[in-house]
Amino acid sequence: MPMIDTGLVDLQGQPILRELLTRDVAVPTMAGVRSPIAGYPANGLNPERLATILRAADQGEPLDYFELAELIEERDLHYAGILGTRKRSVAQIEITVEAASDDPEDVARADMVREWLKRDELADEIFDILDAIGKGVSFTEIIWDTSEGQWQPQRLEWRDPRWFRFDRTTLRTPMLRGGLDGNGVDCPLPGSKFIYANLKAKSGLPLRSGIARLAAWAWMFKAFTQRDWTIFTQTYGQPVRLGKFKEGASEDDKRTLYRAVANIAGDCAAIIPASMEMEFIEMKNVSAGAEVYEKRANWLDQQMSKAVLGQTTTTDAISGGHAVSQEHRQVQQDIEAADCRALAAVLNRDLIRPWCDLEYGPSKRYPRLVIARPAQEDIKQLTDSLSLLVPLGLKVQASEVRDKLGLSDPDEGAELLHPSPKTDVPSLALQSAILALQSAQGAPQVAAPAHPAAQIAAAMQGKGQPAIDQMVATIEAMLGKAQDLAEFQQMLANAFPALDASKLADVLAAGLLSAQAAGRSDLVDESR
Repeated sequence: MPMIDTGLVDLQGQPILRELLTRDVAVPTMAGVRSPIAGYPANGLNPERLATILRAADQGEPLDYFELAELIEERDLHYAGILGTRKRSVAQIEITVEAASDDPEDVARADMVREWLKRDELADEIFDILDAIGKGVSFTEIIWDTSEGQWQPQRLEWRDPRWFRFDRTTLRTPMLRGGLDGNGVDCPLPGSKFIYANLKAKSGLPLRSGIARLAAWAWMFKAFTQRDWTIFTQTYGQPVRLGKFKEGASEDDKRTLYRAVANIAGDCAAIIPASMEMEFIEMKNVSAGAEVYEKRANWLDQQMSKAVLGQTTTTDAISGGHAVSQEHRQVQQDIEAADCRALAAVLNRDLIRPWCDLEYGPSKRYPRLVIARPAQEDIKQLTDSLSLLVPLGLKVQASEVRDKLGLSDPDEGAELLHPSPKTDVPSLALQSAILALQSAQGAPQVAAPAHPAAQIAAAMQGKGQPAIDQMVATIEAMLGKAQDLAEFQQMLANAFPALDASKLADVLAAGLLSAQAAGRSDLVDESR
């Protein structure tokens, strides 16, 4: 069947073929090179074998490396726990969408993406994409839905990384193993068909950037420790059973005693003739010997925790006080934020942009996914600030405010909230301030002059003089009693804290409030 070219290309220049977009491409083939049956390279793993596996991956054949990475995650409970914690901490964060602008078409694109993100399957699909944290890379196939003439991702299917490898020239370009039919030559990934994630634990080639490569050595040495610990426990964990028989005992008596000594550990019961004895010899250094293995296993677990989560306090119960716990938790949050940004970049590149190109055609602007824990936004402060600054002429983009408040764009025909009848808020504030000033001075509340400055002058004229006169009278009395200027200076310094300036302060405060309201009122008038 001929491939229908859409006329579009992806960011790598690969043509977008319509026939491939709506069907599964990277599927297993029992007779081809994409086998669903995995090997077990971890069985009998030793340093020489591990080095061979890693060297093969470095040279472009990562099959054994991907199988080993999966086995480590299956067999090491600690590694599976901390890696799962890191992936789930990102997978459960709510994804928001930022429109490219307030243009109706940009808003429509953002709303289209927002509606799709409501799918219940999304959390599991994100978790699968984050498989790249452990292995360094992950491949997710996009199955597109065109049932109603639209382009929309129907589902995101995790694909086994063993079915992919990288070009032998740069070791950076992902290739589909076996080509489109699974039996041919490796080919580049079809355009707009795969989400290729490369989440790096370290810089370098994609196949050398995964945490599994770092954890492989620690896991192997831990496996050696656990094996030796098991042998030690079986050998010295139980006391040595010593059977004694009397001289002249028959061979049957000896065999009976041996069976009793050999089986008593498992059966916890045995019978022997009265003429025989059984003695249990306790090992004095069993606890000390077992502690060596435990410490080594725990130390290796701590190194894995540092590699995956950047710290040990939240996983290994390392004591150190509340401050240390908070600091370690902050390190984990920093790693989470980095994972969120990297994942969002991958989805914007390999999912959102191709989707918008297929549905609307190429554009210079695209909606943008943002994956981040919501900041502790002070909504009250934001709305209070906007209510004061917008009337003064501050220009704010409506879509940005809605995104901060977590509100979607209103649907056509929806019932909308409307502002109350327009009220001149600055004018009301000014009138209230003038009345407060008059009340503070005990003046009758009369009609104010037309201009705000005249209102303030009329309200304050002469109202502060009584308070000033009272303070001056006190100072004049001290001056009359003083024998010289030095004594007057001392009397003034001693009496200063007791001078009553509260009435004058009230007058000045009311005047400043009125002046501020008048200034706001003038700004509003000028902006009209």
